[in-house]
Amino acid sequence: MSDPHRQKIHLKRTLKSRHIQMLGLGGSIGTGLFYGSGEAIAIAGPAVLLSYFIGGVFIYFVMRMMGEMITQEPVAGSLSHFAYRYWGEFAGFFAGWNSWFQYILVGIAELTVIGIYLDHWLPVAHWKTAFTVLFIITCINLITVRFFGEFEFWFAGIKVLAVIGMIIFGALLIITGTGGNQAGLSNLWAHGGFFPLGVGGSIMALAVVMFSFGGAEFIGFTAAEAEKPEITIPKAIKQFMVRILVFYLAAMAVIMILNPWDNVASGSGSPFVTVFDAIGIKSAANIVNLVVITAAISVFNSGAYANGRLLMSLAEQKNAPRLFARLNHYSVPYIGIIFSALCTGLGLGLNYLIPDGAFMRILAIVTTALATCWAMIVLAQLKFRQHYEEARIKGEEKRPLIFKSPFYPYSNYLCLAFLGGLFVLMLLTGFTEGGLLMRAFGLNRPLITLPVPDVSISALIVPLWILALYLGFHIKKRRQQPEL
Repeated sequence: MSDPHRQKIHLKRTLKSRHIQMLGLGGSIGTGLFYGSGEAIAIAGPAVLLSYFIGGVFIYFVMRMMGEMITQEPVAGSLSHFAYRYWGEFAGFFAGWNSWFQYILVGIAELTVIGIYLDHWLPVAHWKTAFTVLFIITCINLITVRFFGEFEFWFAGIKVLAVIGMIIFGALLIITGTGGNQAGLSNLWAHGGFFPLGVGGSIMALAVVMFSFGGAEFIGFTAAEAEKPEITIPKAIKQFMVRILVFYLAAMAVIMILNPWDNVASGSGSPFVTVFDAIGIKSAANIVNLVVITAAISVFNSGAYANGRLLMSLAEQKNAPRLFARLNHYSVPYIGIIFSALCTGLGLGLNYLIPDGAFMRILAIVTTALATCWAMIVLAQLKFRQHYEEARIKGEEKRPLIFKSPFYPYSNYLCLAFLGGLFVLMLLTGFTEGGLLMRAFGLNRPLITLPVPDVSISALIVPLWILALYLGFHIKKRRQQPEL
């Protein structure tokens, strides 16, 4: 029997080009840049700029692959839909639930770090601020998507303007010489060189840096509600990648010129706040701290939006309960949003159990889920293009590709090699001093002497996660089989 909610109400194409561009930026300019960058600087020093550039190039190719598919078929659920249609049932099941789990973790990370930011002003129990923001943002996402788009447009706009303002303000301090005696362009090479921890530092930093690019794929979730997606999606992707690289590279360069990289890395909280504290501009530090809080709320808002559409897409594939496909009278998948909020709330229990170090543990698992998601995009686009070429040869497909991914299929294989290397890097962090794999193998000396946080557990659980979803898929299939 068909669901009456789906017959009466459908997703509406009310997101405009400006909404989608800001949603893409909003998904990526957040905790990874404002907080996680401190960890990356500690590992690589000024060479972290190279790490961000390398990571950005590969994410650009992944985004182009996603863009090719969603401009050709603008549907809800994006990756899950394409994996399901062109690869197989389990691929769709895996892609959808992995993406959902990824955004749940992103939400937990963003809500966790809000409390850390507030410590700059007033120590408040982190779980209190986290649950307050969770409740407010969930309510916003239950209202019409146009309202969500406007909310995110202005929230993302605040942090985009703030990053631009910070870059300009920092540049003026550097040019005019009013940034203090410690400021100077030579900071990029005077404190141990551009590679103070060796080339290996910039390579190992990728294990932390790639978290910053999480959310780039978020544009794919807006396709079903975008006005003129064949125009707005390509435009958003092209502008997004240019802006994100400029923002990341320029912002990181400015803070390391204003203050030596080893001072920036040793600070607590956001390095963007501590750098202005260090040079004595308290008002700027307070403004930036307000902005990074706004940024965290913005990213969580985007994730809450994505999760509702992911569960709706999974329900339509019969890979999730049908009730997740229901829409309220605002044309919003309300049950999926509420369910995701409840799961996020359960995850916030980490703030009770392990308040110290919770963020880095979550970041590590998120990075693994992100890398898995990006690999699925690369593989799904390979299947999509193969199907398209076969249909074109048979005369079944006459439309040209609207937004063709460059260097196919070589860019696909290159991205898969890069993502595979990222998993290896994450495993290697277990061989640092006191690392998990160091203890497991009984080694006396660490193989990695760089100050890299041990995130190996997140890579080790990938096979278990794949197995869990595989078993869940087959249990679902068995229940769907008609009884004889």
